[in-house]
Amino acid sequence: MAVQNDFAEIKTKQQLTWSSGNYGKVAWLTVPLADAVCDAVDLRPGSAVLDVATGTGHVALAAARRFCDTTGIDYVPELIEAAERRAAAEDLPVDFRVADAEDLPFDAASFDYVLSVFGVMFTADHQQAANELVRVCKPGGRIGLACWTPTGFVGEMLKTVGGHAPPPAGTLPPVRWGDENTVREMLGDAVSELTFSTTSVTQRFLSPEHFADFFLTHYGPTLKASQRLTDDGRSAFRDDLIALATGANRATDGTVIHDWEYLMTVATKA
Repeated sequence: MAVQNDFAEIKTKQQLTWSSGNYGKVAWLTVPLADAVCDAVDLRPGSAVLDVATGTGHVALAAARRFCDTTGIDYVPELIEAAERRAAAEDLPVDFRVADAEDLPFDAASFDYVLSVFGVMFTADHQQAANELVRVCKPGGRIGLACWTPTGFVGEMLKTVGGHAPPPAGTLPPVRWGDENTVREMLGDAVSELTFSTTSVTQRFLSPEHFADFFLTHYGPTLKASQRLTDDGRSAFRDDLIALATGANRATDGTVIHDWEYLMTVATKA
């Protein structure tokens, strides 16, 4: 029971984190992954699709454009409102709901495809979230996940954040979902035909300083971490983000070009 209480407290803090800043701006960076995950699972028109931790709705909208019966859930109401506005702008029929990835409000075996791009990896109780992905997927249906790797750029950025402002005790590293062995263990015998592929998405910024300030302003985890620091601490945190962006940069003209590594997981429900 104590572990459950810890997870509940962590989830509350995480929800406040993702409600801060302006995740809609950060979400721009992950738009290409919506079609990538749909391609990875070979999404078929007419299928029932669930996008877990949809954020501003990239994956759900991509599935709806492929003529799927699509639902998207997130536990941050403001993000769901943004997703609904996007769907309305394109006249796409998506059922967006405020809901918890660890307690999905759907019957077992409700969806042909259960997808999540950089979403479910940020849940508090990873195993419970994995159990829910499997539960709501139909036998023979597919689960598709894109998650940042521990050793990729975002993994290093999250490590930098934790070095300046450690997360609450008991918090599980989100990048566990970017490790093949961990994902295999979490999904367990409930899935078959489990495949992994590691690739990257290219990102561009005006400069290393622009990268740092963009994330300190708009991205909940970096914004909240900086707010916990003193003035000197915030300055040191910014310096480390600039150094991280500089070290990973492959541009030579003063701008920034990064390749952010992620793990694509595709599993078939047994």
